[in-house]
Amino acid sequence: MSRPKPPTYKTRNWPAYNEALKRRGSLTIWFDPEMSWDAAPSGRRGRQQSYSDAAIQTCLSMKVLFGMALRQTTGFVESLLQLVGLNWAVPDFST
Repeated sequence: MSRPKPPTYKTRNWPAYNEALKRRGSLTIWFDPEMSWDAAPSGRRGRQQSYSDAAIQTCLSMKVLFGMALRQTTGFVESLLQLVGLNWAVPDFST
């Protein structure tokens, strides 16, 4: 038996094809200013948490998404927050 021949496609609308390729490389990261970045008081004894679970999860998601080390992730998230104009402290690599 012979193998079926794979279909061939011809691009007919080059401008739309080029725009689709550019959109494929687009990156949008959205920080909600209403998000609780700092941890809520727990009401228990001992040292309180500094950052919310959402803040730590955001940083760890960036780390995994871009394959960076923890210190690089800290700098990356700091620069993103600075670009957005949010004056939030970023969890450091030991958090």
